[in-house]
Amino acid sequence: MELKRVVVTGLGAVTPLGNTVPEFWENLKNGVSGAGPITHFDASKFKTRFACEVKGFEPNDFFDRKEGRKMDRYTQFAMVAARQAIENSGLDLDTTDKDEIGVIFAAGIGGLQTFEQEVGYYFTHEAIGPKFNPFFVPKMISDIAAGQISIQYGFRGPNFATTSACASSNNAIIDSFNYIRLGQAQVMITGGAEAAIEVSGIGGFGSMTALSTRNDDPQSASRPFSASRDGFVLGEGSACLVLEELEHAKARGANILCEIVGGGMSADAYHITATHPDGIGAVLVMKRALKDAGLKPEDVDYINVHGTSTPVGDVSEAKAIKTVFGEHAYKLNISSTKSMTGHLLGAAGALEAVASVLAIRDGIVPPTINHADDDKDENIDYNLNFTFNKAQKRDVNVALSNTFGFGGHNASVVFKKFQK
Repeated sequence: MELKRVVVTGLGAVTPLGNTVPEFWENLKNGVSGAGPITHFDASKFKTRFACEVKGFEPNDFFDRKEGRKMDRYTQFAMVAARQAIENSGLDLDTTDKDEIGVIFAAGIGGLQTFEQEVGYYFTHEAIGPKFNPFFVPKMISDIAAGQISIQYGFRGPNFATTSACASSNNAIIDSFNYIRLGQAQVMITGGAEAAIEVSGIGGFGSMTALSTRNDDPQSASRPFSASRDGFVLGEGSACLVLEELEHAKARGANILCEIVGGGMSADAYHITATHPDGIGAVLVMKRALKDAGLKPEDVDYINVHGTSTPVGDVSEAKAIKTVFGEHAYKLNISSTKSMTGHLLGAAGALEAVASVLAIRDGIVPPTINHADDDKDENIDYNLNFTFNKAQKRDVNVALSNTFGFGGHNASVVFKKFQK
């Protein structure tokens, strides 16, 4: 069968760098760090006392107080990002067939805040017996953001969540892309949300020594591909894309931001948390994404890398890029926007997809910040262009976005400048 073409027509974002897409993009281009001391709880007893929090987000600005209390923070982020993306797309929901609009929205963890609150209350009030909020389960589960978005707008197409750790929202994007090109939906609302800057989130990742402990200078803590990197910085937020079948978008005169042309998936089959040191899974996923897109390695201009600022992960991804792209690897722009946003876990892929789409739209590659010339890792080839410290202007025709998750889950998405 002939596959349908799929385009991106709307974007939304609630992030540590701003709570709208324009604010996020402006700060990203300017190399602004979203890191700072944790304000959600008293982190003074933890080894890591900073994160990339969403700032100035007031649920009452977006939800009726009663309705807002039925949602975990991660779902609130998702609802706001989805609203922005739908508005940005210009979809007329009064005339569009809602049976043909689906929602696939990812979370790596889901309602962690709700889980902590409810279970914590039980164990501190055990003497009075179990007393749980009736909304405990529907606030906590990782699929509820997708459900809430569909309920809000009456979308009756495919609806579910993808959970594959830090690859979750790239998997959501790929699934949404496939449903449209197979003719099973005309429009998909897709992305991811996460709100794990909680006691158990910081404590859990900290106990694994996965987090940076650079408490004296949080804004420089996320430093992908630098020798002194010591772990990732936890982030939170949500990002959303509206994907649309091309003819449907053209018929309504939509503003087409770019085309999504391929997606790949693989497994490291190696370790529960660490990437394969030779990047075997990363090589496979990028090759599969390019094959699915019908593109050659030399067609790619920009890679938004997973680049978490961990000792093993950054080296293996750089190796994988050289393996896949050969000599063309030295002609690419590469950047890790996690150096500014922190790591949004299940929402990372969606936010980095937004960054990739905007790089294509504006011809600007956002930087990898916090690198110094005397901070080089002997295991990394610095002849690669990591777009250190300053954004670079470049005509980006094709962008590849990588995500790799605990459990060895890998997912890559390919975006391309739209051509009629």
